[in-house]
Amino acid sequence: MKNSGPKALRLALTLATLALVVACETAPPVQEMSDARQAIAVAKEAGAAEKAAIHLRAAEDYLQSAEKKLTDRQYAQARRDAKQAKMKALDALKAAESLKKTAEDDEA
Repeated sequence: MKNSGPKALRLALTLATLALVVACETAPPVQEMSDARQAIAVAKEAGAAEKAAIHLRAAEDYLQSAEKKLTDRQYAQARRDAKQAKMKALDALKAAESLKKTAEDDEA
């Protein structure tokens, strides 16, 4: 019976971890959606629509997919797509800034 304490503790920790993982997958990805929208807005302000349209379009497509999955309560997939939207928007921002800097350097 000495070992029942550590066994019970391990079981409790395992169950707590499992509950946390399940809770994360059942909660809507509010922060991720907000981050993606903000990143897209910043990329657009930087001129990504003209200078990095491919990256920006991919970001918008991922965001649209995330919104649909959010509506369908597929939160894990929505979270994944929102994160991808943010990454693509950041790619668009970097590309737009790089092209802008190159153009400024060419003018100088």
